[in-house]
Amino acid sequence: MYNKQLSPEEALQKLKHYCGYQERCHSEVREKLFQLGVWKKYHDEIIAGLIEENYLNEERFAIAYAGGKFRMKQWGKVKISYELKQKQVSEYCVKKAMKQIDENDYQATATKLAEKKYQDLTGEQYLVRKKKTIDYLLHKGYEYALVASVVQSLTGKSPE
Repeated sequence: MYNKQLSPEEALQKLKHYCGYQERCHSEVREKLFQLGVWKKYHDEIIAGLIEENYLNEERFAIAYAGGKFRMKQWGKVKISYELKQKQVSEYCVKKAMKQIDENDYQATATKLAEKKYQDLTGEQYLVRKKKTIDYLLHKGYEYALVASVVQSLTGKSPE
């Protein structure tokens, strides 16, 4: 928290650096404005300035966020879109970001995660291994239909 009240110009400069460092969404910038102690009446004006100068772009943020979470943390689309919605990203931007994830990479990642998890559970009973593998993939945010088909191809039996 800052003790000193920042002018809108000073806040804009700080936020340009904040947004230049990594992609941000509108809600993160709004939160930062509160942390900086900027009066609420200036928030929309500052955010509009950041958008005009292309420091802030929700669509670009959503695509970068989705791609990063998929590549680095191997999250599924369900979890990624939930997190984007938590950040108050528009439905349009969420859908656009989901389309950027390559379907073949997505399937391959789900299969790789399932194989590794199933392998890690050797020693467990068959049904327990299968259930824990399914639960793991669902927790990572993969769709049930995809999880079911991946586990079925892994075990040779239907997930029910």
